[in-house]
Amino acid sequence: MKILGIDPGIGRCGWGMVESEKGKAKIINCGCIETPSKSEIPQRLITVYEEILKIIGNYSPDGMAIEELFFNTNAKTAFAVGQARGVVLLAAAKNKLPIFIYTPLQVKIALTGYGRAEKNQVGQMVRILLNLKSVPKPDDAADALAIALTHVFSNKYRKIVD
Repeated sequence: MKILGIDPGIGRCGWGMVESEKGKAKIINCGCIETPSKSEIPQRLITVYEEILKIIGNYSPDGMAIEELFFNTNAKTAFAVGQARGVVLLAAAKNKLPIFIYTPLQVKIALTGYGRAEKNQVGQMVRILLNLKSVPKPDDAADALAIALTHVFSNKYRKIVD
């Protein structure tokens, strides 16, 4: 099973492809889609959409895991990130990918066992679980891998319970 994890964003949209085989997760690739802050929002959304389509086309994931948005600060930023998340969901839907949504709390619990884990703790668990030499950079790519791993672990749990 190949899962595309997405940490949605308008300036930076992290992505991480993870494959789960026989209970073991391994990284396929990860990265970040970046859009220039001076560009207009519609152009930035087109970039995010087109890049996600390329990633889906290149890696043929079996599903997409994406983080639920949580903002307690800037409403303008929240709207732009929500729009970017929308085009990512559209790209998944156009490719008939099942979509799985996880909150930041679910991701932290799945990877560290603690819902108030710090960002660096989550990154270190991504490094350990995927047997990497260092935490992927930028943080958005590591976060996307964490989201993909959350689905891998949740899916494994569902199979045990069912």
